Amino acid sequence: MGLALDLSRTEVSDEFFAEMEPRIQLAFAEMVALEGGEIANRDEGRMVGHYWLRNPALAPTPDIRREIEETLVRIKTFAADVHAGIIRGPKGAFQNLLLIGIGGSALGPQFVTNALGHPLRDKMRVSFFDNTDPDGMQRVLASIGPELGQTLCLVISKSGGTKETRNGMLEAKWAYKDAGHDFGKHAVAVTGRGSELDTNASRNNWIRTFPMWDWVGGRTSELSAVGLLPAALQGFDIDSLLAGAKACDEVTRLSVTNKNPAALLALAWFQLGRGKGEKNMVVIPYKDRLELLARYLQQLIMESLGKQKSRDGFVVNQGLSVFGNKGSTDQHSYIQQLRDGMNDFFVTFVEVLSDRDGAPFFVESEVTTGDYLHGFFLGTRQALTDGDRQSITITIREISAFSIGFLIALFERAVGLYASLVNINAYHQPGVEAGKKAAAQVIELQSNILTHLGGSSKTPYTAHQIASAIRKDDDVEHVYKICEHLSANLSHNVSKLAADNPLESKFCKA
Repeated sequence: MGLALDLSRTEVSDEFFAEMEPRIQLAFAEMVALEGGEIANRDEGRMVGHYWLRNPALAPTPDIRREIEETLVRIKTFAADVHAGIIRGPKGAFQNLLLIGIGGSALGPQFVTNALGHPLRDKMRVSFFDNTDPDGMQRVLASIGPELGQTLCLVISKSGGTKETRNGMLEAKWAYKDAGHDFGKHAVAVTGRGSELDTNASRNNWIRTFPMWDWVGGRTSELSAVGLLPAALQGFDIDSLLAGAKACDEVTRLSVTNKNPAALLALAWFQLGRGKGEKNMVVIPYKDRLELLARYLQQLIMESLGKQKSRDGFVVNQGLSVFGNKGSTDQHSYIQQLRDGMNDFFVTFVEVLSDRDGAPFFVESEVTTGDYLHGFFLGTRQALTDGDRQSITITIREISAFSIGFLIALFERAVGLYASLVNINAYHQPGVEAGKKAAAQVIELQSNILTHLGGSSKTPYTAHQIASAIRKDDDVEHVYKICEHLSANLSHNVSKLAADNPLESKFCKA
Protein backbone atom coordinates (compact mmCIF):
# COMPACT_ATOMS: atom_id res chain seq x y z
CA MET A 1 0.00 0.00 0.00
CA GLY A 2 3.00 2.32 0.35
CA LEU A 3 2.24 3.02 4.02
CA ALA A 4 3.81 2.01 7.32
CA LEU A 5 2.58 2.68 10.87
CA ASP A 6 5.05 2.70 13.77
CA LEU A 7 3.77 2.61 17.36
CA SER A 8 7.09 1.52 18.89
CA ARG A 9 7.66 4.91 20.52
CA THR A 10 4.41 4.77 22.49
CA GLU A 11 3.45 2.96 25.69
CA VAL A 12 0.91 0.81 23.82
CA SER A 13 1.64 -2.80 24.78
CA ASP A 14 0.65 -6.30 23.73
CA GLU A 15 -1.24 -6.61 27.00
CA PHE A 16 -3.27 -3.51 26.20
CA PHE A 17 -4.18 -4.88 22.76
CA ALA A 18 -5.32 -8.14 24.33
CA GLU A 19 -7.42 -6.28 26.91
CA MET A 20 -9.05 -4.10 24.23
CA GLU A 21 -9.72 -6.88 21.74
CA PRO A 22 -13.40 -7.36 22.65
CA ARG A 23 -14.05 -3.63 22.36
CA ILE A 24 -12.31 -3.23 19.01
CA GLN A 25 -14.21 -6.24 17.67
CA LEU A 26 -17.44 -4.52 18.69
CA ALA A 27 -16.22 -1.40 16.87
CA PHE A 28 -15.57 -3.50 13.75
CA ALA A 29 -19.12 -4.84 13.93
CA GLU A 30 -20.55 -1.34 14.28
CA MET A 31 -18.54 -0.25 11.25
CA VAL A 32 -20.00 -3.12 9.23
CA ALA A 33 -23.49 -1.95 10.19
CA LEU A 34 -22.65 1.64 9.26
CA GLU A 35 -21.33 0.62 5.85
CA GLY A 36 -24.47 -1.44 5.37
CA GLY A 37 -26.70 1.63 5.68
CA GLU A 38 -27.67 1.68 9.35
CA ILE A 39 -28.89 5.08 10.58
CA ALA A 40 -25.78 6.49 12.24
CA ASN A 41 -26.62 10.20 12.48
CA ARG A 42 -29.63 9.72 14.70
CA ASP A 43 -30.13 13.44 15.30
CA GLU A 44 -31.05 13.87 11.64
CA GLY A 45 -32.17 10.32 10.85
CA ARG A 46 -29.41 9.87 8.28
CA MET A 47 -27.18 7.12 7.05
CA VAL A 48 -23.43 7.79 6.89
CA GLY A 49 -22.10 6.68 3.52
CA HIS A 50 -18.77 8.28 2.72
CA TYR A 51 -17.28 4.79 2.30
CA TRP A 52 -19.63 4.16 -0.64
CA LEU A 53 -18.11 7.10 -2.53
CA ARG A 54 -14.97 5.11 -3.40
CA ASN A 55 -16.77 1.80 -3.78
CA PRO A 56 -20.34 2.34 -5.01
CA ALA A 57 -20.94 -1.43 -4.99
CA LEU A 58 -21.23 -1.13 -1.19
CA ALA A 59 -24.16 1.29 -1.41
CA PRO A 60 -27.30 -0.09 0.28
CA THR A 61 -29.61 0.68 -2.65
CA PRO A 62 -29.27 0.59 -6.46
CA ASP A 63 -30.39 4.22 -6.64
CA ILE A 64 -27.56 5.43 -4.40
CA ARG A 65 -25.03 3.39 -6.35
CA ARG A 66 -26.27 4.82 -9.62
CA GLU A 67 -26.16 8.39 -8.31
CA ILE A 68 -22.56 8.00 -7.16
CA GLU A 69 -21.43 6.50 -10.45
CA GLU A 70 -23.33 8.97 -12.61
CA THR A 71 -22.03 11.93 -10.61
CA LEU A 72 -18.44 10.79 -11.09
CA VAL A 73 -18.99 10.59 -14.86
CA ARG A 74 -20.60 14.04 -14.84
CA ILE A 75 -17.67 15.51 -12.91
CA LYS A 76 -15.11 14.12 -15.36
CA THR A 77 -17.12 15.23 -18.39
CA PHE A 78 -17.67 18.71 -17.00
CA ALA A 79 -13.97 19.18 -16.13
CA ALA A 80 -12.90 17.96 -19.57
CA ASP A 81 -15.34 20.36 -21.25
CA VAL A 82 -14.08 23.27 -19.17
CA HIS A 83 -10.46 22.43 -20.02
CA ALA A 84 -11.31 22.15 -23.72
CA GLY A 85 -13.14 25.47 -23.71
CA ILE A 86 -16.46 23.84 -24.62
CA ILE A 87 -17.91 25.18 -21.38
CA ARG A 88 -16.73 28.77 -21.21
CA GLY A 89 -17.71 32.18 -19.95
CA PRO A 90 -18.64 35.25 -21.99
CA LYS A 91 -15.00 36.40 -21.76
CA GLY A 92 -13.57 33.11 -23.01
CA ALA A 93 -12.25 29.87 -21.54
CA PHE A 94 -12.14 29.62 -17.75
CA GLN A 95 -8.58 29.91 -16.42
CA ASN A 96 -9.28 30.23 -12.69
CA LEU A 97 -11.51 28.66 -10.05
CA LEU A 98 -13.01 30.49 -7.07
CA LEU A 99 -14.33 28.02 -4.49
CA ILE A 100 -16.77 29.30 -1.88
CA GLY A 101 -17.38 27.04 1.12
CA ILE A 102 -16.87 26.65 4.86
CA GLY A 103 -15.64 23.80 7.06
CA GLY A 104 -15.33 20.54 5.17
CA SER A 105 -16.54 22.22 1.99
CA ALA A 106 -13.31 24.25 1.98
CA LEU A 107 -10.80 22.45 4.23
CA GLY A 108 -10.81 19.24 2.20
CA PRO A 109 -10.32 20.95 -1.18
CA GLN A 110 -7.67 23.25 0.34
CA PHE A 111 -5.74 20.29 1.77
CA VAL A 112 -5.82 18.39 -1.53
CA THR A 113 -4.94 21.51 -3.54
CA ASN A 114 -1.90 22.16 -1.36
CA ALA A 115 -0.86 18.51 -1.43
CA LEU A 116 -1.18 17.88 -5.17
CA GLY A 117 -1.05 21.29 -6.84
CA HIS A 118 1.73 22.59 -9.09
CA PRO A 119 1.74 26.12 -10.58
CA LEU A 120 3.08 24.91 -13.93
CA ARG A 121 0.94 21.79 -14.31
CA ASP A 122 -2.47 22.65 -12.86
CA LYS A 123 -5.25 23.17 -15.37
CA MET A 124 -6.78 25.99 -13.31
CA ARG A 125 -5.54 28.28 -10.55
CA VAL A 126 -7.77 28.02 -7.49
CA SER A 127 -8.69 30.59 -4.82
CA PHE A 128 -10.96 30.22 -1.79
CA PHE A 129 -13.61 32.15 0.12
CA ASP A 130 -13.65 30.08 3.32
CA ASN A 131 -14.95 32.63 5.82
CA THR A 132 -17.36 35.52 6.07
CA ASP A 133 -14.48 37.99 6.46
CA PRO A 134 -14.95 40.85 3.97
CA ASP A 135 -11.28 41.82 4.07
CA GLY A 136 -10.28 38.23 3.29
CA MET A 137 -12.65 38.14 0.34
CA GLN A 138 -11.32 41.47 -0.94
CA ARG A 139 -7.78 40.11 -0.87
CA VAL A 140 -8.82 37.03 -2.86
CA LEU A 141 -10.66 39.13 -5.44
CA ALA A 142 -7.64 41.44 -5.74
CA SER A 143 -5.41 38.43 -6.45
CA ILE A 144 -7.77 37.38 -9.26
CA GLY A 145 -7.94 40.93 -10.56
CA PRO A 146 -8.88 41.45 -14.21
CA GLU A 147 -9.17 37.68 -14.74
CA LEU A 148 -12.48 37.57 -12.85
CA GLY A 149 -14.31 37.25 -16.17
CA GLN A 150 -12.37 34.04 -16.84
CA THR A 151 -12.97 32.67 -13.34
CA LEU A 152 -15.41 29.83 -12.69
CA CYS A 153 -17.12 30.18 -9.31
CA LEU A 154 -17.95 27.01 -7.38
CA VAL A 155 -20.39 27.45 -4.47
CA ILE A 156 -20.59 24.51 -2.05
CA SER A 157 -23.31 24.21 0.59
CA LYS A 158 -25.56 21.25 1.35
CA SER A 159 -28.49 23.35 2.51
CA GLY A 160 -27.63 26.65 0.90
CA GLY A 161 -28.50 28.29 4.19
CA THR A 162 -25.02 28.26 5.71
CA LYS A 163 -24.45 31.97 6.31
CA GLU A 164 -20.69 32.05 5.70
CA THR A 165 -21.11 30.44 2.28
CA ARG A 166 -24.25 32.46 1.48
CA ASN A 167 -22.38 35.66 2.34
CA GLY A 168 -19.40 34.67 0.21
CA MET A 169 -21.69 33.94 -2.72
CA LEU A 170 -23.36 37.34 -2.39
CA GLU A 171 -20.00 39.12 -2.16
CA ALA A 172 -18.80 37.24 -5.25
CA LYS A 173 -22.00 38.00 -7.13
CA TRP A 174 -21.61 41.70 -6.34
CA ALA A 175 -17.94 41.64 -7.48
CA TYR A 176 -18.84 39.98 -10.78
CA LYS A 177 -21.66 42.47 -11.35
CA ASP A 178 -19.41 45.40 -10.47
CA ALA A 179 -16.92 44.16 -13.07
CA GLY A 180 -19.67 43.92 -15.68
CA HIS A 181 -20.12 40.14 -15.61
CA ASP A 182 -23.24 37.97 -15.27
CA PHE A 183 -22.58 35.85 -12.17
CA GLY A 184 -24.86 33.02 -13.30
CA LYS A 185 -22.74 32.46 -16.43
CA HIS A 186 -19.73 31.80 -14.19
CA ALA A 187 -21.39 29.88 -11.35
CA VAL A 188 -21.65 26.19 -10.43
CA ALA A 189 -23.31 24.77 -7.31
CA VAL A 190 -22.64 21.67 -5.24
CA THR A 191 -25.69 21.32 -3.02
CA GLY A 192 -28.59 19.20 -1.86
CA ARG A 193 -31.49 18.58 -4.19
CA GLY A 194 -34.23 21.16 -3.59
CA SER A 195 -32.06 23.26 -1.27
CA GLU A 196 -32.09 27.05 -1.12
CA LEU A 197 -28.89 27.07 -3.19
CA ASP A 198 -30.28 24.56 -5.68
CA THR A 199 -33.33 26.77 -6.19
CA ASN A 200 -31.18 29.88 -6.56
CA ALA A 201 -28.94 28.20 -9.14
CA SER A 202 -31.91 26.99 -11.17
CA ARG A 203 -33.73 30.32 -11.04
CA ASN A 204 -30.64 32.25 -12.17
CA ASN A 205 -29.50 29.81 -14.88
CA TRP A 206 -26.21 28.77 -13.36
CA ILE A 207 -23.93 26.65 -15.54
CA ARG A 208 -24.38 23.40 -13.64
CA THR A 209 -25.43 21.85 -10.33
CA PHE A 210 -23.85 18.78 -8.72
CA PRO A 211 -25.35 16.80 -5.84
CA MET A 212 -24.49 16.85 -2.16
CA TRP A 213 -26.19 13.93 -0.44
CA ASP A 214 -27.57 14.02 3.08
CA TRP A 215 -25.69 10.81 3.91
CA VAL A 216 -22.30 12.52 3.45
CA GLY A 217 -21.17 14.83 6.25
CA GLY A 218 -19.11 17.90 5.45
CA ARG A 219 -15.99 16.66 7.23
CA THR A 220 -16.08 13.40 5.24
CA SER A 221 -17.08 14.93 1.91
CA GLU A 222 -13.73 15.35 0.16
CA LEU A 223 -14.28 12.28 -2.04
CA SER A 224 -17.76 13.43 -3.09
CA ALA A 225 -18.45 16.20 -5.62
CA VAL A 226 -17.35 18.62 -2.87
CA GLY A 227 -13.72 17.65 -3.36
CA LEU A 228 -13.66 15.69 -6.60
CA LEU A 229 -15.09 18.49 -8.73
CA PRO A 230 -12.45 21.12 -7.81
CA ALA A 231 -9.74 18.45 -7.97
CA ALA A 232 -10.81 17.42 -11.47
CA LEU A 233 -10.98 21.06 -12.58
CA GLN A 234 -7.42 21.54 -11.37
CA GLY A 235 -6.39 18.49 -13.37
CA PHE A 236 -5.70 16.09 -10.51
CA ASP A 237 -6.14 12.34 -10.99
CA ILE A 238 -9.42 11.80 -9.13
CA ASP A 239 -9.52 8.12 -10.08
CA SER A 240 -6.27 7.67 -8.14
CA LEU A 241 -7.66 9.64 -5.19
CA LEU A 242 -10.60 7.26 -5.05
CA ALA A 243 -8.39 4.21 -5.62
CA GLY A 244 -6.18 5.18 -2.69
CA ALA A 245 -9.18 5.58 -0.40
CA LYS A 246 -10.68 2.30 -1.61
CA ALA A 247 -7.40 0.46 -1.03
CA CYS A 248 -7.23 1.88 2.49
CA ASP A 249 -10.83 0.89 3.18
CA GLU A 250 -10.06 -2.67 2.17
CA VAL A 251 -7.19 -3.04 4.61
CA THR A 252 -8.89 -1.08 7.41
CA ARG A 253 -12.00 -3.21 7.05
CA LEU A 254 -10.03 -6.25 8.26
CA SER A 255 -11.11 -7.51 11.67
CA VAL A 256 -7.61 -8.76 12.47
CA THR A 257 -6.49 -5.91 14.69
CA ASN A 258 -2.73 -6.03 14.16
CA LYS A 259 -3.21 -5.96 10.38
CA ASN A 260 -5.57 -2.97 10.45
CA PRO A 261 -3.72 0.40 10.62
CA ALA A 262 -6.88 2.40 11.42
CA ALA A 263 -7.66 0.10 14.35
CA LEU A 264 -4.09 0.42 15.60
CA LEU A 265 -4.33 4.21 15.37
CA ALA A 266 -7.65 4.28 17.22
CA LEU A 267 -6.32 2.02 19.97
CA ALA A 268 -3.17 4.12 20.30
CA TRP A 269 -5.26 7.29 20.65
CA PHE A 270 -7.33 5.52 23.32
CA GLN A 271 -4.31 4.38 25.33
CA LEU A 272 -2.32 7.61 25.03
CA GLY A 273 -5.31 9.71 26.12
CA ARG A 274 -6.57 7.22 28.72
CA GLY A 275 -9.79 6.87 26.73
CA LYS A 276 -10.71 10.48 27.59
CA GLY A 277 -8.56 12.55 25.26
CA GLU A 278 -6.33 13.57 28.16
CA LYS A 279 -3.43 14.29 25.80
CA ASN A 280 -3.44 16.49 22.72
CA MET A 281 -2.33 15.15 19.35
CA VAL A 282 0.34 17.25 17.62
CA VAL A 283 0.51 16.44 13.91
CA ILE A 284 3.89 17.13 12.29
CA PRO A 285 4.26 16.14 8.65
CA TYR A 286 7.76 16.47 7.26
CA LYS A 287 6.62 17.74 3.89
CA ASP A 288 5.47 21.20 2.83
CA ARG A 289 2.71 19.68 0.72
CA LEU A 290 1.13 18.30 3.90
CA GLU A 291 1.19 21.64 5.71
CA LEU A 292 -2.63 21.76 5.84
CA LEU A 293 -3.00 18.20 7.12
CA ALA A 294 -3.31 19.34 10.74
CA ARG A 295 -6.05 21.86 9.85
CA TYR A 296 -7.92 19.23 7.88
CA LEU A 297 -7.64 16.72 10.74
CA GLN A 298 -8.73 19.32 13.29
CA GLN A 299 -12.20 19.35 11.79
CA LEU A 300 -12.38 15.64 10.98
CA ILE A 301 -11.25 14.56 14.45
CA MET A 302 -12.43 17.33 16.76
CA GLU A 303 -15.87 17.80 15.22
CA SER A 304 -16.38 14.03 15.20
CA LEU A 305 -15.04 13.23 18.66
CA GLY A 306 -15.71 16.41 20.63
CA LYS A 307 -19.02 15.42 22.23
CA GLN A 308 -20.66 16.26 25.53
CA LYS A 309 -22.72 13.11 25.81
CA SER A 310 -22.26 9.41 25.15
CA ARG A 311 -24.62 7.44 22.96
CA ASP A 312 -26.38 6.44 26.18
CA GLY A 313 -27.05 10.08 27.07
CA PHE A 314 -24.45 10.41 29.86
CA VAL A 315 -22.24 13.49 30.11
CA VAL A 316 -18.72 12.36 29.14
CA ASN A 317 -17.14 15.48 27.53
CA GLN A 318 -15.12 13.44 25.08
CA GLY A 319 -12.67 14.75 22.51
CA LEU A 320 -9.18 14.66 21.07
CA SER A 321 -7.52 18.04 20.51
CA VAL A 322 -5.41 18.33 17.35
CA PHE A 323 -2.66 20.85 16.71
CA GLY A 324 0.20 20.96 14.26
CA ASN A 325 2.51 22.67 11.85
CA LYS A 326 5.12 21.14 9.56
CA GLY A 327 8.67 19.89 9.90
CA SER A 328 11.22 21.26 10.08
CA THR A 329 9.55 24.64 10.59
CA ASP A 330 8.55 23.36 14.01
CA GLN A 331 12.24 22.94 14.91
CA HIS A 332 12.35 26.71 15.34
CA SER A 333 8.97 27.21 16.99
CA TYR A 334 7.15 24.90 19.38
CA ILE A 335 9.44 21.84 19.51
CA GLN A 336 11.19 23.52 22.44
CA GLN A 337 8.04 23.17 24.55
CA LEU A 338 7.31 19.68 23.28
CA ARG A 339 10.78 18.58 24.37
CA ASP A 340 11.09 20.41 27.68
CA GLY A 341 7.64 21.70 28.64
CA MET A 342 4.39 20.08 29.72
CA ASN A 343 4.02 16.42 28.78
CA ASP A 344 0.37 16.81 27.77
CA PHE A 345 0.54 15.53 24.20
CA PHE A 346 1.66 12.86 21.81
CA VAL A 347 3.02 13.49 18.33
CA THR A 348 1.91 12.01 15.04
CA PHE A 349 4.80 12.33 12.61
CA VAL A 350 4.17 11.87 8.90
CA GLU A 351 7.29 10.86 7.02
CA VAL A 352 7.45 11.01 3.20
CA LEU A 353 10.25 8.94 1.72
CA SER A 354 10.46 10.57 -1.72
CA ASP A 355 12.14 13.98 -1.57
CA ARG A 356 11.42 15.60 -4.93
CA ASP A 357 10.85 15.18 -8.65
CA GLY A 358 13.85 15.44 -10.92
CA ALA A 359 17.56 15.67 -10.20
CA PRO A 360 18.76 16.20 -6.62
CA PHE A 361 20.69 19.23 -5.42
CA PHE A 362 23.58 18.63 -3.03
CA VAL A 363 24.16 21.26 -0.36
CA GLU A 364 27.15 19.31 0.97
CA SER A 365 29.13 16.34 -0.28
CA GLU A 366 26.56 13.55 -0.79
CA VAL A 367 23.98 15.45 1.30
CA THR A 368 20.78 16.95 -0.15
CA THR A 369 18.21 19.29 1.35
CA GLY A 370 15.91 16.27 1.57
CA ASP A 371 18.55 14.41 3.59
CA TYR A 372 18.55 17.29 6.04
CA LEU A 373 14.75 17.24 6.27
CA HIS A 374 14.87 13.52 7.00
CA GLY A 375 17.63 14.08 9.55
CA PHE A 376 15.59 16.71 11.34
CA PHE A 377 12.64 14.32 11.46
CA LEU A 378 14.66 11.46 12.95
CA GLY A 379 16.51 13.81 15.30
CA THR A 380 13.33 15.43 16.58
CA ARG A 381 11.65 12.08 17.09
CA GLN A 382 14.64 10.81 19.06
CA ALA A 383 14.88 13.98 21.13
CA LEU A 384 11.23 13.59 22.10
CA THR A 385 11.73 9.93 22.96
CA ASP A 386 14.71 10.84 25.13
CA GLY A 387 12.45 13.30 26.94
CA ASP A 388 9.82 10.60 27.59
CA ARG A 389 7.50 12.06 24.96
CA GLN A 390 5.53 9.55 22.92
CA SER A 391 5.07 9.55 19.18
CA ILE A 392 3.38 7.70 16.34
CA THR A 393 5.01 7.67 12.91
CA ILE A 394 3.12 7.25 9.67
CA THR A 395 5.38 6.70 6.68
CA ILE A 396 4.25 7.03 3.08
CA ARG A 397 6.34 6.45 0.00
CA GLU A 398 5.46 9.65 -1.86
CA ILE A 399 2.92 12.41 -2.25
CA SER A 400 0.47 11.34 -4.93
CA ALA A 401 -3.26 11.32 -5.51
CA PHE A 402 -3.28 7.67 -4.37
CA SER A 403 -1.41 8.35 -1.10
CA ILE A 404 -3.54 11.41 -0.28
CA GLY A 405 -6.71 9.36 -0.84
CA PHE A 406 -5.24 6.67 1.40
CA LEU A 407 -4.46 9.16 4.21
CA ILE A 408 -7.94 10.65 4.07
CA ALA A 409 -9.55 7.22 4.36
CA LEU A 410 -7.14 6.10 7.08
CA PHE A 411 -8.09 8.92 9.42
CA GLU A 412 -11.78 8.69 8.56
CA ARG A 413 -11.82 5.03 9.60
CA ALA A 414 -9.70 5.64 12.72
CA VAL A 415 -12.15 8.32 13.86
CA GLY A 416 -15.11 5.98 13.40
CA LEU A 417 -13.46 3.14 15.31
CA TYR A 418 -12.28 5.40 18.12
CA ALA A 419 -15.79 6.81 18.52
CA SER A 420 -17.08 3.28 19.02
CA LEU A 421 -14.37 2.58 21.61
CA VAL A 422 -15.45 5.59 23.69
CA ASN A 423 -19.18 5.15 22.97
CA ILE A 424 -19.97 8.45 21.29
CA ASN A 425 -21.66 9.40 18.02
CA ALA A 426 -18.99 10.60 15.57
CA TYR A 427 -21.51 11.64 12.94
CA HIS A 428 -23.47 14.53 14.39
CA GLN A 429 -22.40 18.02 15.53
CA PRO A 430 -24.80 19.53 18.08
CA GLY A 431 -22.16 22.03 19.25
CA VAL A 432 -21.81 23.45 15.75
CA GLU A 433 -25.57 23.85 15.46
CA ALA A 434 -25.65 25.61 18.85
CA GLY A 435 -23.04 28.09 17.62
CA LYS A 436 -25.08 28.83 14.49
CA LYS A 437 -28.21 29.49 16.57
CA ALA A 438 -26.27 31.79 18.92
CA ALA A 439 -24.91 33.75 15.94
CA ALA A 440 -28.43 34.17 14.57
CA GLN A 441 -29.51 35.58 17.95
CA VAL A 442 -26.65 38.10 17.82
CA ILE A 443 -27.75 39.28 14.36
CA GLU A 444 -31.31 39.68 15.66
CA LEU A 445 -30.00 41.65 18.63
CA GLN A 446 -28.04 43.92 16.27
CA SER A 447 -31.19 44.60 14.27
CA ASN A 448 -33.03 45.64 17.46
CA ILE A 449 -30.15 47.94 18.46
CA LEU A 450 -30.14 49.65 15.06
CA THR A 451 -33.91 50.08 15.18
CA HIS A 452 -33.64 51.75 18.58
CA LEU A 453 -30.78 54.05 17.56
CA GLY A 454 -32.46 54.91 14.28
CA GLY A 455 -35.59 56.14 16.02
CA SER A 456 -33.87 58.20 18.71
CA SER A 457 -33.04 61.44 16.87
CA LYS A 458 -29.29 60.94 17.17
CA THR A 459 -29.47 60.81 20.97
CA PRO A 460 -26.38 59.03 22.39
CA TYR A 461 -26.91 56.12 24.75
CA THR A 462 -24.70 53.83 26.84
CA ALA A 463 -24.86 50.09 26.30
CA HIS A 464 -26.82 49.79 29.57
CA GLN A 465 -29.42 52.30 28.34
CA ILE A 466 -29.74 50.60 24.97
CA ALA A 467 -30.06 47.17 26.59
CA SER A 468 -32.79 48.46 28.89
CA ALA A 469 -34.67 50.09 26.02
CA ILE A 470 -34.75 46.88 23.96
CA ARG A 471 -35.41 44.71 27.04
CA LYS A 472 -32.01 43.03 27.06
CA ASP A 473 -30.84 44.11 30.53
CA ASP A 474 -29.31 40.67 31.01
CA ASP A 475 -27.12 41.00 27.91
CA VAL A 476 -25.32 44.33 28.23
CA GLU A 477 -22.01 42.84 27.20
CA HIS A 478 -23.30 41.73 23.80
CA VAL A 479 -25.06 45.06 23.31
CA TYR A 480 -21.78 46.87 23.98
CA LYS A 481 -19.72 44.59 21.70
CA ILE A 482 -22.22 44.98 18.86
CA CYS A 483 -22.30 48.78 19.23
CA GLU A 484 -18.52 48.94 19.29
CA HIS A 485 -18.34 46.89 16.08
CA LEU A 486 -21.02 48.99 14.40
CA SER A 487 -19.16 52.22 15.25
CA ALA A 488 -15.88 50.88 13.81
CA ASN A 489 -17.43 50.44 10.35
CA LEU A 490 -19.10 52.80 7.91
CA SER A 491 -21.81 50.33 6.97
CA HIS A 492 -24.37 51.32 9.64
CA ASN A 493 -23.54 54.99 10.32
CA VAL A 494 -23.13 54.56 14.09
CA SER A 495 -20.83 56.86 16.08
CA LYS A 496 -19.12 56.23 19.42
CA LEU A 497 -18.50 58.85 22.09
CA ALA A 498 -15.66 57.21 24.02
CA ALA A 499 -15.30 57.30 27.79
CA ASP A 500 -12.52 56.09 30.09
CA ASN A 501 -14.82 53.34 31.30
CA PRO A 502 -15.87 51.47 28.12
CA LEU A 503 -19.36 50.78 29.45
CA GLU A 504 -19.88 54.52 29.93
CA SER A 505 -19.17 55.15 26.23
CA LYS A 506 -22.19 56.28 24.26
CA PHE A 507 -23.46 55.36 20.81
CA CYS A 508 -25.78 57.09 18.39
CA LYS A 509 -26.72 57.32 14.74
CA ALA A 510 -24.32 59.75 13.07
